[in-house]
Amino acid sequence: MAKRIIISALVTLLLGGVGYYISLPPLHIKSSEFWGFLIYIIVVFLVCFFFSGVKKILKNGSYVPKSHRIKMPKTKKMKIIVLSSIAIVIVGFLAIFISSSEMFNAKDYRNLLKVEERDFNEDISEISLSQIPVVDKDTATRLGSRKIGEVVELVSQFNVSDFYTQINYKSAPTRVSPLDYADIIKWISNRSEGIPYYVKIDMATQDTELVKLEIGMKYTPGEFFSRDLMRHVRFSYPTKMFESVTFEIDDNGHPYWNVSYYDYTIGFLGGRDITGIIMVDAVTGEMKNYPVADVPQWVDTVYDSQMLIEQADLWGAYTNGFWNSIFGQKNVVQTTDGYNYLALDDDVWMYTGITSVVDDASNIGFLLVNLRTKEARQYTMNGAEEYSAMESAEGMIQEKNYIATFPILVNIADTPSYFISLKDNAGLVKAYSFVSVTDYQIVGVADTIAGADAEYRRLLKDIGGVKEEEKPEPVTTEVTITVEAVSSAVVDGNTVYYIKSTDGKIYTVGIGVSSNLPFIKAGDVIKATVNSENNAIKSIN
Repeated sequence: MAKRIIISALVTLLLGGVGYYISLPPLHIKSSEFWGFLIYIIVVFLVCFFFSGVKKILKNGSYVPKSHRIKMPKTKKMKIIVLSSIAIVIVGFLAIFISSSEMFNAKDYRNLLKVEERDFNEDISEISLSQIPVVDKDTATRLGSRKIGEVVELVSQFNVSDFYTQINYKSAPTRVSPLDYADIIKWISNRSEGIPYYVKIDMATQDTELVKLEIGMKYTPGEFFSRDLMRHVRFSYPTKMFESVTFEIDDNGHPYWNVSYYDYTIGFLGGRDITGIIMVDAVTGEMKNYPVADVPQWVDTVYDSQMLIEQADLWGAYTNGFWNSIFGQKNVVQTTDGYNYLALDDDVWMYTGITSVVDDASNIGFLLVNLRTKEARQYTMNGAEEYSAMESAEGMIQEKNYIATFPILVNIADTPSYFISLKDNAGLVKAYSFVSVTDYQIVGVADTIAGADAEYRRLLKDIGGVKEEEKPEPVTTEVTITVEAVSSAVVDGNTVYYIKSTDGKIYTVGIGVSSNLPFIKAGDVIKATVNSENNAIKSIN
């Protein structure tokens, strides 16, 4: 028996080590991957133990006698053990369900995302047209592939990875992505030098740059064995439950990987939320563990966008508790189908529309969530949801069959507006559009951003959407002027008189104010109504 156990344990240790090296499960009791791996270990051991005890003694064409067969003892004690085990498992599952269920913890699930009501015009100011991002991930992928294709020695060895993380780099919206080995043969040929470049794309200008590193990146998801990014991190942090991986560069252009990890914050298995990141130097492999509160300012992405959407839907669903989300649904809202990113306060914010749970084509507001801090802001406004705005922009030039990108939320003349790029079938941006959030029939389209902006502003002004700056009425005073000197000049085709008083003040007055102006001379005393701000005479009494 002891020999069978030892043999089974050794085989299990070998196969378990191989399985762990490949699958890299977290050694954490709350992880489903851990339990799957544990079941794999138990099954391997039992199979090994069973087959190591089978003695196939061929005798007269039959297998061994009954003495070698394994029998399950049938005793009352065994039945009690089995039934007790089943009862414990059932009670355990019930405890986990109650402690983690949305039914019993609706308020906690709603508070996973703490949302603050804010004013759109105060938070989101107008940005320069030259800073509006026109490059989405699809366009970035095409630009990156085109750029690497210009360098023959690179295109034969590397591809551009599909990360294309959006960051703020030196206050400019930027997408970055590393190169990756074309195949395992190219990895063998180049692994000693590492990956020498990453792609950097300015999302506003579409300028695409291959940034060369002094020392190549040795730790990436495309590596193998110990330099594989996730294997490298897992062996140092065996209990962390990893969520997502992003590629970023710091303010000096040095590349890093940010591996976020999560925990359950409600009950035993509820309220999954990011609790920190492992920052990995892509060149040296050096790692640092940062709780979410301590993440460096230059990092733009800590929280996974899809996780934030899920939390936003929980926030919208449980406004008035669990049962209200099913029956009545008073004040229940949900996010729209899609999201995009904004550069705001030197951070990247995910934004998505908020709509009612009834399937319609309108928004009742927007959510902005900071991808680094998870600060969430709500802006209440009624308007068209994003896909209606996209269809409206496409309809303005429907004969060209352009395809609209998912909108970016911008402020144009204190009007919440969608900015949309329009692409042809080849994925190239051919036109631009601004669409009013509150009235998606107001659409400005042109083949340049400036042209679309000018057309959009004209339409807003025509319907009164652009408010002219209200100027206060000038403050006027009644004065008595003793003239010391007087002279005239022609300004923009109009005669203007300059009157100097004996107290040294100079007054201006247009010829249209009084026909007696040409006859005023030194020593005269006149009474006038004067603008107190600029000493312009409004009338002569």
